[in-house]
Amino acid sequence: MIEFEEYKGKLNDLKPKLEELRAAFLPQSLLDELERLHAMAEAPGFWDDPARSQKAVMRTKALESKVEKFNAMTSSWDDLMTICEMALEENDDSMLDELTEGYKHLETAMEEARLETLLRGEYDGNNALVSFQAGAGGTEAQDWCQMLYRMYTRWAEAHGFTYKIMDYLEGDEAGLKSASIMVEGMNAYGFLKSENGVHRLVRISPFDANARRQTSFAAVEVIPEITDDVEVEIRQEDIEMQVYRSSGAGGQHINKTSSAVRLIHKPTGIVVSCQTQRDQFQNRENCMRMLRSKLLEIKEREHLDKISDIKGVQQKIEWGSQIRNYVFMPYTLAKDTRTGYECTNINAVMDGDIDGFINAYLTCAATGNWVTK
Repeated sequence: MIEFEEYKGKLNDLKPKLEELRAAFLPQSLLDELERLHAMAEAPGFWDDPARSQKAVMRTKALESKVEKFNAMTSSWDDLMTICEMALEENDDSMLDELTEGYKHLETAMEEARLETLLRGEYDGNNALVSFQAGAGGTEAQDWCQMLYRMYTRWAEAHGFTYKIMDYLEGDEAGLKSASIMVEGMNAYGFLKSENGVHRLVRISPFDANARRQTSFAAVEVIPEITDDVEVEIRQEDIEMQVYRSSGAGGQHINKTSSAVRLIHKPTGIVVSCQTQRDQFQNRENCMRMLRSKLLEIKEREHLDKISDIKGVQQKIEWGSQIRNYVFMPYTLAKDTRTGYECTNINAVMDGDIDGFINAYLTCAATGNWVTK
């Protein structure tokens, strides 16, 4: 029965940490806000303004989800302590597996909640627009770009996020040249913002008849989806619109109508595309939303006074600019150049297990302890 004594000690050590987490994860200010939102929903005329009421409902659900998460953790702690005490009192070790699994889940839930407390950015709670762009290198780089696309969509699915394809341009022989997806869910941008940058692959290329080791690059851009209540001034004369036929993943009506839309912001050279809808006007609306998000993100990142100050944006997808290296040969390793975090299980990483990298980034961002290059 020594295992139950050990777990009882672990749970007692965990209790103060759980109480500390309450103050950061569920402060009184959020509880007060939730109470105000409930009162607002019960007030006469709440539904008269659909935009305002919808925003309030979404915020209410987000806060209620946080309350439910923390209540689930406290209930789990109580249940696990009860198991320990019952097992010791009755000298019954039949619930050891349940205790072990439950304690593991509680630790994981507390770590996830701790990370959420680090998401303090203005747009961290928003959806995330994730774009992929193959670097130079032809088929090898395009295949790498598709591998990254798969990695992030697998990560999204594993964490209960949904995603929809906004644009998808297939490679010449394999892989993809570029793609954009919208990852939807609470804190999608807060977690994925760590992935913005150039990703470098080293492997024996399956497309090289001589089986030589090659280095490939692909860029991942992550920006928050900006809600309609945030004003971004974009002059119509600064926009060039192109229409084309949908292609690639998600294009069920391929080559039937020119419904896909590409918008070019002429002052900056920023290009956004969307082919998810059958209707050209809906695709244009989605493009405008994506363009607004990109321009606002650049403006705030560069600390500019206004959108018109953006003179252009060009990310070099090449050696020396990567945020992470993925090595398949002669050894297996994925290592982040900013945080120093690394993982040798490259197959798990490519299957979407990137939480360690995200956690390390958020921790470094909170403490300022970045790796010196």
